[in-house]
Amino acid sequence: MKTTSLDLRKRILACYDTGKETRVSVAKRFCVSLGMVKKLIQQRRHLGDIAPLHWRAGRKPLFTPEHREQMLAAIRRQPDTTLAEFRDLLGLDCSLVAIHRVLARMGMTYKKRRFGPANRTARTSRKRGRTGPRR
Repeated sequence: MKTTSLDLRKRILACYDTGKETRVSVAKRFCVSLGMVKKLIQQRRHLGDIAPLHWRAGRKPLFTPEHREQMLAAIRRQPDTTLAEFRDLLGLDCSLVAIHRVLARMGMTYKKRRFGPANRTARTSRKRGRTGPRR
């Protein structure tokens, strides 16, 4: 759905503020819904602003910047912290995949032997044998 322009919002409120028309007649006059007029009046009363509020729409993030800082501190203290330990540390009710995605967005990756001893550089298996008789 397209956002109502700021100019139209101002005209709707100016018409309503004259006191000569009801909300229903204002809605019919400007070809908007009665709910739009009600919400616009309420928004002006509560916020003092009539601009669109798209930035407030949608699901709110579960992981706050404070959670991310706690995760970084936990990684510095103990680099091999598990996802389940992160969940317990933060006190959040979320899946382990959600924690993994947050860590990935933070640039944290899982590398097996990053903090352990390095592998030997020598070959660990014998040379490959023949695959079968030659014909």
